[in-house]
Amino acid sequence: MPPRSKSSRQWLREHFDDPYVQRAQAEGYRSRAVYKLLELDERNPVFRPGQTVVDLGAAPGGWSQVARARLGGSGRVIATDILAIDPLPGVEFLQGDFREQSVLDDLLRLIGETGADLVLSDMAPNMSGVTAVDQPRAMILAELALDLAMKVLRPGGGLILKLFQGQGSDAFLAELRAGFERVGVRKPKASRPRSREVYVVASGRKL
Repeated sequence: MPPRSKSSRQWLREHFDDPYVQRAQAEGYRSRAVYKLLELDERNPVFRPGQTVVDLGAAPGGWSQVARARLGGSGRVIATDILAIDPLPGVEFLQGDFREQSVLDDLLRLIGETGADLVLSDMAPNMSGVTAVDQPRAMILAELALDLAMKVLRPGGGLILKLFQGQGSDAFLAELRAGFERVGVRKPKASRPRSREVYVVASGRKL
């Protein structure tokens, strides 16, 4: 095995020293990202019993864990990702890339004609460290999440997604405000300060 680079050693050290990583392991969550969603929901409650929730880019399953717990014994959580995830009780999982028509068709069939109440997306590209490359990739994922949300959300439904601030993000927020009654931008405490990521909480999907 080749020696680890200085940057990868630094990442590993930061990762395992991260209090949110340690807390997630202690509390049985699959990722530190759960604390971002938990804080967003505490500030602007989005989960209600009986909802149908769609989790895009769900692996390793942390956000689906939160959604399932918040819904209690009612409602549905439908998750999808290119990567496989270990099964989660009460979560329906579809593996595949929903950019492919056959996978999208399967996802739409799974959601059903009644649609969804809430779409979640913590999707992010594999970062190269080159903003001119990473930002367009991130914006494509945000647009895909919004496009899927507008296909499946019932009137009044909501969307929570990761957005990287930079070229295209202001125009994207304007697009969101055209489709939703309320749009807020948040930086959860669990989001690393140096990251350009923010989370958009949109509610009241317009007719």
